[in-house]
Amino acid sequence: MDQSKILIIDDDRDVLESARMFLKQQFATVKIESDPERIPQLLSEQEYDVILLDMNFRKGVNDGEEGFYWLDQILTIDPQAVVILITAYGEVDTAVKAMKKGATDFILKPWKNQKLLGTILASLQLRRSKKQVEKLQVTQAALRDDIDVNYSDFIGESPAIRRIHDMIDRVAGTDADVLILGENGTGKELVARALHRKSHRSHNVFISVDIGAITETLFESELFGHVTGAFTDAKQDKPGRFEIASGGTIFLDEIGNLSLPLQAKLLTVLQQRTVQRVGSNRSIPIDVRLISATNMPLYEMVAEKKFRQDLLYRINTVEIRMPALRERSEDIPLLAEHFLRMYGKKYKRPDMKIDKAVMNRLFRYHWPGNIRELQHTIERAVILNEGNVIRSAELLIGTPVSKPKADKPVTLEEMEKQFILQSLEEHNGNVSLTARVLGMTRTALYRRMKKHGI
Repeated sequence: MDQSKILIIDDDRDVLESARMFLKQQFATVKIESDPERIPQLLSEQEYDVILLDMNFRKGVNDGEEGFYWLDQILTIDPQAVVILITAYGEVDTAVKAMKKGATDFILKPWKNQKLLGTILASLQLRRSKKQVEKLQVTQAALRDDIDVNYSDFIGESPAIRRIHDMIDRVAGTDADVLILGENGTGKELVARALHRKSHRSHNVFISVDIGAITETLFESELFGHVTGAFTDAKQDKPGRFEIASGGTIFLDEIGNLSLPLQAKLLTVLQQRTVQRVGSNRSIPIDVRLISATNMPLYEMVAEKKFRQDLLYRINTVEIRMPALRERSEDIPLLAEHFLRMYGKKYKRPDMKIDKAVMNRLFRYHWPGNIRELQHTIERAVILNEGNVIRSAELLIGTPVSKPKADKPVTLEEMEKQFILQSLEEHNGNVSLTARVLGMTRTALYRRMKKHGI
C-alpha cells in the first residue's frame, strides 16, 4: 500500500465517503472533510501529499470563488502543496483558471475511479519531484556553506590584504574575467571564492578545476564533456565542467600549465561562449564567470611564445596579484593564532598556545611555502607538542628560522628547491605524502621536482 497521505475536501458527504472507500484500498491515509474552514488546522496537524479540493461549498453557487480562496490559503500554508480540483462539467474553464493560480490538476465529477486514481498517482509523482528538487537545493546550499567554511575570508590586517579586499569589493559585482597571480600557498582560491560569494552568481555553483591535475588526453572531456561512444570508456553522456558551471563561476587553477593546443581550444570556448562535447557537433551555450589563477610568469611566457597573448588578454580583464606571506609578515601572528584555534578544535586540544619567543621566530621566518606552509606547520605542532604551550620553534619548522643574510642572497627558486628537498627527506622520499603535506597535487610536485632537477 502506498504510504502517501490524501486529504479530500467537499461539502457532499456522498462524494467524500465514495472517494474514501475507494482510495483507502490504495493509500495509507485518506482524510475527508466537509468544512473548508478546518483546512488551516488540518494542514497544521499533518502534511498531505495530495489535496483534493471542491470548487464550490454553498448550494446554488458555482462561480468557483470559494475554490480560488481556499486554493490560495493552502498554497500560502504549504507552497509545495499539490492540489487537485474537484469540479463539475460546466466549470472546466474555472478549473483551468485555477490551475494557472497554482492548482496541479482537476477531476470532473462524477468521476470514474480509475481516472481518479490515475490523476492522484500522477500528482504524487509531481509532489515527489518537488520534494527531490527542494532537497537538492537545500543540500547544495548546505554543501556550498560547508565548503565556504574552509575557504573563509582572509585573515590579516596588513595594507597588502586591505588592498585585496578593496579590489574584490569593486570587482565582485561585475562579470569581468579575473586573473589571480601569486606564488603557491598565497590564497588565490580564497580570492576566487570571495569573488563568487559576493557576486550576483553566488546562489549558483562554484566549480574549481585544477588544470595541472588533468592530463592533455582528458582535458576536453573533463572541461567540455563527451557523448556516449566518443572514446573507449565513454559509456554514457557526460557534461563537462563548463556546462556544470553555467550560471555560476568556473575557477581554472594553474592555467599557466596549459599547452598551446589546449590554450587554443579554451580560447575558442571563451570567445564563442559555447562548448561542444567530445564526439558531438552540437554547440551548447554556456554562461559562466571565469576566474583563473597561476604562479607562473605569464607575461614572460607570452614573450617566449609559450602562452597565447590573445588568451592572456581574454582572461585578465581584471588582474589581482596576491602578496607572498613574507610581504605581509605583520599578519603572521594573526594567521598562526587562527590555525592554532582551528587545529586545536580538530584534534581536541583547545587550550594550545604559542610561546611569545616562538611567535617572534615565526615572524622572522621567510615562509617559502607561504600561508599553506604556515597552516601545515601549525597543524603538525598541535599534533606533536606534548604540553599546551608550543615552546620549540624547531618543532614548528625543523630548521633554523632566521632570514637569509644580506651578504648571501638566496633566490626564491633556491628557497623552493631546499624546501622541497627538506620535505622529501622528512617523509623518506614519499612523493605522495610530501605533496599532501605541502598542499599540492602529486603532478604539481613532480613538475617542480623536474624544474629543480630533484
